[in-house]
Amino acid sequence: MLERVHGIVSRDVLTAEPGLAFLRGMLEGRYPAPPFSRSTNVYMTHVEEGRVTFEGEPTESFFNPLGTIHGGWTSAILDSAMACAVHTTLAAGQGYTTVEMKLNFVRPILPNTGKVTCEGVLIHRGGTLATSEGKLFDASGRLLAHGTETCMIFGTAARKAA
Repeated sequence: MLERVHGIVSRDVLTAEPGLAFLRGMLEGRYPAPPFSRSTNVYMTHVEEGRVTFEGEPTESFFNPLGTIHGGWTSAILDSAMACAVHTTLAAGQGYTTVEMKLNFVRPILPNTGKVTCEGVLIHRGGTLATSEGKLFDASGRLLAHGTETCMIFGTAARKAA
């Protein structure tokens, strides 16, 4: 089994190459998985331009008072997939941030749901805004949740003081 390395990279490293190349570098182990992945047990498993896949398996750490998996965990894996679908389209020197997310929770994620798969797909990429959609499935292929997201794209070059 692949031993995962977790960490962060500097903004200079992150934006030195196109977004797709950077995300492929994470899958290949050239760059570490983010610390978020370790704490949520959510990892990217596939990346291509405009499409990414994440897998996750929530633990009892994410139970809500009802004994189901908290919607925040579900939101986190969907946000990761939808945002990274946008990330695949970035040119070197660009960054992005989520500005809006809409989710629909179709089924509860129960303690015995096991591993889930989330796919994020780019819908539209403009100059400053991009939209994507995500779908979360259980191991039997049943839809658990889905959503859409809007991201703002911006240049990351340092601005000179006027």
